[in-house]
Amino acid sequence: MKKVLVSLNSIDKVKSFVKDISQFENDFDLISGRYVIDAKSMLGIFSLDLSKPIELSIHADEEETAAIIEQLGPYLA
Repeated sequence: MKKVLVSLNSIDKVKSFVKDISQFENDFDLISGRYVIDAKSMLGIFSLDLSKPIELSIHADEEETAAIIEQLGPYLA
């Protein structure tokens, strides 16, 4: 499991993030304070405070994680 910070500060960014992350079969969690939501849930993401970076927890092995982080490059904080 790897954790990175992502910035999802606009509606369009959230839409494209969910589209990109849904291509992977792995599990992803977004953690904001005491809230943990499924990163593939657009409705869940909009329930978080998007004004600051959010922690993304990637549940994948080392090789898959590298490919995932490369795909999610535009969202990294």
